[in-house]
Amino acid sequence: MSRILAIDYGKKRTGIAVTDPMQIIASGLTTVATHELSVFLEKYLNTEDVETIVIGEPKQMDYTDSELGGVINAFAKALQEKYPAITIERVDERFTSKMAFQTMIDSGLSKSKRRNKALVDEIAATIILQT
Repeated sequence: MSRILAIDYGKKRTGIAVTDPMQIIASGLTTVATHELSVFLEKYLNTEDVETIVIGEPKQMDYTDSELGGVINAFAKALQEKYPAITIERVDERFTSKMAFQTMIDSGLSKSKRRNKALVDEIAATIILQT
């Protein structure tokens, strides 16, 4: 079987999570600088078998696009054109960062570790993937 990859796209950083090949376990993979995301994905997709990419879709409370909505839509479209064999899905990502932060608190991470925004992004990507 193939993996499913999740992307929590951000202005500065992008969190990435992935399933195991049997698609049972979702795990945070890494956080990359957004300007390096295309290079990272190209390397990863050339070495791993990925059948679906799930991209977080940031929405306002009234379901309109957030400020990054247009950028992420363009990114998703370009990704689909470059990798037509991979299914691209979008998932509402509202509250995933807050949920990730709460997960960090619930798991007992210290305040200094909870300040690690890259870890928050990685956990948020895992929540998107679990969705």
